[in-house]
Amino acid sequence: MKKFRLQDSIIFENSDYLIINKPAGISTLDDRNDPTNILQLAKSQFENILICHRLDKDTSGVLVLAKNEDAHRHLSMLFEDRKVQKVYHAVADGIHEFSNKVIDLPIKVSAKGIVKVDKRAGKASKTTFNSLEAFKLHTLIECKPETGRMHQIRIHLAESNAPITGDLSYGGRHFYLSTVKRNYNLKKWTEEEPLIKRMALHAFSIGFTDKNGKKITAEAAYPKDFRVLVEQLGKNK
Repeated sequence: MKKFRLQDSIIFENSDYLIINKPAGISTLDDRNDPTNILQLAKSQFENILICHRLDKDTSGVLVLAKNEDAHRHLSMLFEDRKVQKVYHAVADGIHEFSNKVIDLPIKVSAKGIVKVDKRAGKASKTTFNSLEAFKLHTLIECKPETGRMHQIRIHLAESNAPITGDLSYGGRHFYLSTVKRNYNLKKWTEEEPLIKRMALHAFSIGFTDKNGKKITAEAAYPKDFRVLVEQLGKNK
């Protein structure tokens, strides 16, 4: 991944909030396996910055940071009251015709960090799915999580037999262009690489009302790897 510059990723900024398009491959908060993270980089420019929610390391897209404690507290309460509108886009393995399909399955995180559906001891988790475009072997899906559990979208899609492409932890498979492209030729003595080297999940947009009653919305453009994946799937239907 090329060197990340926070300033280049900003898609919205006012006196209370900073909204960025987070690249995949960088953690939101401290990661013992990686000294670089979004919070650390943001603090070098905004001393009192606070993270309002988090994205998985390999998820790209919209991430909100608060410039002061009041703004952070306000948005935290909105998240708790389920008054933040979040939309993700995912490429899933298989063909799926989802139309406001609601998955309401409780999720539990074990002490070892293992996440799974647990109908007895899990926390309430709800996601709505809509198919945006079907390809030859994959589907682009809009995901609207009502709650914000760890790995929620990934697990709920897997439970719908629609694991995210590249999400090997939850049943997804790597995507190779040779599986859909006719007359695909690979250079001699080379091995085909996956077209996208992470799970195909992108936080597309977010919307909420600030403490003054003003509506804030932001959309994050697809990063290159996700955009190329969708383009190639579209070309080879």
